[in-house]
Formats: sequence, C-alpha cells, structure tokens
Amino acid sequence: MNLSLSPKEFSHYVLRQVDHFFPDNARIDTDKFSLAFDLAVDRTHHCFKHLRLTSYYSQGETYLNHLHSDQYAVFLWFLSNSVWKETEDEKLAAKFFYLNKSLHSFNCMYDTNLPDIFLFLHLMGTVLGKAAYSDFLVVTQGCTVGAHHGKYPQIGKGASLLPNTSIIGDSHIGNYVSLGISTVVYEQDIPDRHIVYRDNQGAIHTKRSVRPWSQQFFNVDFS
Repeated sequence: MNLSLSPKEFSHYVLRQVDHFFPDNARIDTDKFSLAFDLAVDRTHHCFKHLRLTSYYSQGETYLNHLHSDQYAVFLWFLSNSVWKETEDEKLAAKFFYLNKSLHSFNCMYDTNLPDIFLFLHLMGTVLGKAAYSDFLVVTQGCTVGAHHGKYPQIGKGASLLPNTSIIGDSHIGNYVSLGISTVVYEQDIPDRHIVYRDNQGAIHTKRSVRPWSQQFFNVDFS
C-alpha cells in the first residue's frame, strides 16, 4: 500500500494526534501499537483494492492519504478494531475510536463488526451500531444504524446508505439494496435488489432496482 507518509512517519503522526487529543500521560505499548498499525494498513489495503475510485486504487496500487478524511476515517476504524482484536487493550482502542469521532464526527465502536470491504463518502455525523454488516457497504453522511429493544438490523451485501438514512431495530436489508436520501427503515424487511425512497409528500416507498447504487464504486460485478 502507498502511504502519504513513510510507515514510520505515518505511525508517529497517529500517535501525536492521540497525545494531543488525550494528554493523560498514559504510556502506549509501542509493540502492541506497531502490531495493530501494520494490521490496519493491511486491512485498509484489502478494502481499497476493491474500489473504482482512482484516489484509492489505480493500476494495481492502493493509496492511503492522511489528509483524505474519508480514507483516514476508514483506517482509524480498522486501527481501533485491530487494537481491540489483537491486543485487548480497550483503553487504546477507545482512544482511536474517540479520535475518529473527534475528527470525523463518526461514531462506530471498536468492537463493531464492520465488513472487510466498505466505503465512506463525505462521512460526518454518522452512527453505525453493532448490526450485522456485509461487504461492499457504502455509507454517507448523517446515517444511523441502531437497535430497538436490543435488536439490531441485518444488512446484506452491496447495501448503500445515502445521506440522512436510518435503519433501526429488527430490520433485514437484502443484498444490493439502496436507501435513498432521508429514508427510514424501522423494523422492516427489504428484499434483495430494491430501492427505498421518499416521495415529494414524505411517504416512503420501495421498488425493484436494476443496478444498485453501490455498483459504481466497486470493481466487482454485482449482476
């Protein structure tokens, strides 16, 4: 993976941000951090190599830019999750979660099971709870995925959440479903390859989709 800084400079950059935002003088275990950092880079590479966007993947090479906020948000989530999975250092994982929340207004806990392959677009004000997610997920600004009475949604492959959409409770979102702007799915089942949209009067409808919105972003054929 091509980093915008050298691996050493990139890792130091992240650590300096953590020290700046959370100056509690707590010592960070550099061996644990290095393990999680390398894993997060590998996971980001695997995620980005499935994208059509040339700022992420071009001519067989993946790119991670610390000044590209959507890319950096993906990396920070992978880092928080990798710390939690590989080192069980919850305090450090929480700092990376909190850093992502502070920088990008993105709330997704380090122990959430996001998929291996996903894309954030204009990520601000989004909350992703502990639902069951699938690969080729696209999430934009102002989205919410959350529980009702302790039950979280299940979201199929290739799903797209356009701005200000919400999926709440015991909902089952099929494969290649596109949720249009400002739609709400509350304890509903949406079949595969459908669009959910809001009409001019505010009513929410579903209809069959020929091509999912997410297809334009990934180099994998969804047909």
